[in-house]
Order: sequence, then C-alpha cells, then structure tokens
Amino acid sequence: NVSGRDKPGLTSEMTSIMAQYDIRILDIGQAVIHDYLTWGILVEVPGDRESSSVLKDLLFRMHELEQDVSFKPVSKEDYQHWVEGKGKARYIVTLLSRAISAEQIAKVSAVTAEHGLNIDNITRLSGRPAVDAAVDASKACIEFSVRGTPPDLDQLRQDFLNIGNQLGVDIAFQEDSIFRRNRRLVVFDMDSTLIEAEVIDELAKEAGVGEQVSEITELAMQGKLDFKQSFEKRVALLEGLSEDVLERIAQRLKLTEGAERLISTLRGLGYKTAILSGGFNYFAEGLQEKLGIDYVFANELEIKDGKVTGRVTGRVVDGERKAELLDELAEKEGIGRQQVIAVGDGANDLPMLSRAGLGVAFRAKPLVKESAKHSISNLGLDAILYLIGFRDREAGGQI
Repeated sequence: NVSGRDKPGLTSEMTSIMAQYDIRILDIGQAVIHDYLTWGILVEVPGDRESSSVLKDLLFRMHELEQDVSFKPVSKEDYQHWVEGKGKARYIVTLLSRAISAEQIAKVSAVTAEHGLNIDNITRLSGRPAVDAAVDASKACIEFSVRGTPPDLDQLRQDFLNIGNQLGVDIAFQEDSIFRRNRRLVVFDMDSTLIEAEVIDELAKEAGVGEQVSEITELAMQGKLDFKQSFEKRVALLEGLSEDVLERIAQRLKLTEGAERLISTLRGLGYKTAILSGGFNYFAEGLQEKLGIDYVFANELEIKDGKVTGRVTGRVVDGERKAELLDELAEKEGIGRQQVIAVGDGANDLPMLSRAGLGVAFRAKPLVKESAKHSISNLGLDAILYLIGFRDREAGGQI
C-alpha cells in the first residue's frame, strides 16, 4: 500500500522494480483525491525469489519519492478465500443528493453492512462542487459497488427508502449486470414527468372546471380511481373549450429540471426515446419536436368546429396500454426489456415501470414511490444518467 502526494511516473517506478523480480500482479487499484494518492497492489513473488529483496528496493525508491509504504503478507488460504468472496453477487448503490454529507454516507454504509453487503469501491459520479455553489441548484452523486447476498432484498430496499425520506436524498439499489450500461430505449410519461404540469388540469382551468378535474386527477394518480374511467370523466368536463386554448397552454408549459440535458445526452449516446402519455398528442408532439424524441403515443383529443367535444378518439393510453407499448417498442428496436428504462410519476405508470429493466418513479406519489424499485425525488430528470453509471464529465457536465 502506497500513499502520498501524487506525481507523474509513480506507477511506472513501482512496477519497473517489480518487473526485475518477475512479479505476478494479482490485483491493483488506485484513487487520487485532491492530488493525494492511495495505491494498492496484490502480488505473487515467485517461489525461487526472496520477497525481502523486492520489498527493500520498493521501500528505498518510494522513500526517495516521498511516499509512505506498508507491506502485509497474505497466505494462499486467505487469498483463496478472498477470490471466492469476489464471486458473490454484485450490486450498485447510488446516493443522489443536492450535496453529500458524512451522515448520508454513514447511514447508507450502515444499511449495507446490516444486510451482509461489503463495499468494494466508492466512486464520485458528479462533478466537483464549487465551495460557494448554491446547494439548492447543485447535484451530487456517490456510487457504491457492493457484493454479498442480502437475506431480504425487499427489506433492504425499504431501509434505503426510509433513510432517503429521513435525509431528503434518493438511494437506488440495483444489480450490477451487463445491462446497466447497455440500455437502449428510454420511455417517459409526460405530465408531471417531462413537464411540470398536468395538462388536463390546465385545460380544465381554462374551461372553468379546474377544481373538479384536479380532484379527479389527484385520486387517479394516487391509484384510488381507475385511470380510464377517471380520464373519461375529466375529458367530458372539457366539452365546449375553444381549440385556441391549446396553443396558449402549450406555450406556457415548463420543462422539468434536467429534461433537456437528459434527452440531448441520451440522443448523443445513441439511445431511442419515447413519450407514453395518458395526456394528449397535441402537447406530446410539441415536446417531440422541441426535444427530438423518437416516438410519441398519447390520446387524441376530439375537436369539432373549433371546439373540444369532451371525448378522445382511439384507444385510451392507460397503464396497461403503456406497458404494451413498451413491449412493442422494445421489439421494434430489437432489444429486450432489460435494456429499457421507464420513467413516470403516477399509478398508471406502474405497469410500465415494473416491465422495464430500470423503472424510475420520478417525483412520484407515495404509493408509486413505494411500489417502484427506484425513485428520484430530490434531483432533476438528468439524475437518471447516474443510475446508468455515467459521470458528469462523460455527459457534458463538470469534470
């Protein structure tokens, strides 16, 4: 183990000395934090060589380079036990917050230990924060690579959810599989996910039935009303609304924090994107044009003689339909469900969230947040990039 002020050539210096003794490298890793190096290496010294000679040469050279060095012998039995342990299941724990605190890391690491998981690596995915940066406008992410076999995955997820609610952070727990950085399609709900509004509520305000429709919308999003029935009731209340109102509402709709950055980054990485919305095509197609989204499936609001009729044409895009569309798009793109990410906030999004390889409840209602395997409540949509392992420097952010 070597530690000290980082400088170019240290790894070359150390391994060059080892090369003179035909050393076999069994494991190696290093981290540099604020120009301070911590470097570890596990080696096998050939049986016909004296380990004291190579250790003496390393110690002497590292002292010249102002590095602190320590050595520890490892028995073959200990090494074999360590190798066998590396074969255990691996998971990724992602801590998302506006700013990372010691308390957050302490509690996350305590839960992993309580459930029999060992932390192998800790990595910062977010950019380095400025000291004077406003916390409410910043974002931070730490990723833990852990291994082990937790006895109760549901309880582990619940413990992480409880900590997240207590500290105002998001904690994602997922299997570290080949699919994690190999997703190819992301499907989004629209209302209260890509945009910070429920369009049907905005239409209702213009029609003078805002309170009635908002109450029905809230019950539907909480899962207390069947979406299809509640949707028909809400649309019926819009009868007689002028078609001109739609354009005014579209112009004032506000994109959710991080939406533009997420979509543009995904496009640059070759991902396909889709809107699967229980809202209306008029607004979804406007977002498609603005953001460059590949597919749109939403409801067609029927308009006759410049007035809303209070009906929609075609099949209603409810929760069941969203799940079907996810499958259809995956088949069209030639990928499996494991390569699909689904993002939504309402009860009608749960079927597609459970169908996708990575389902994310975004700023969701309590029922949805507790039912989904992953949730983001405290950061913007672009935090999804952290869940697939991307660092800010890879996605056009800070270094």
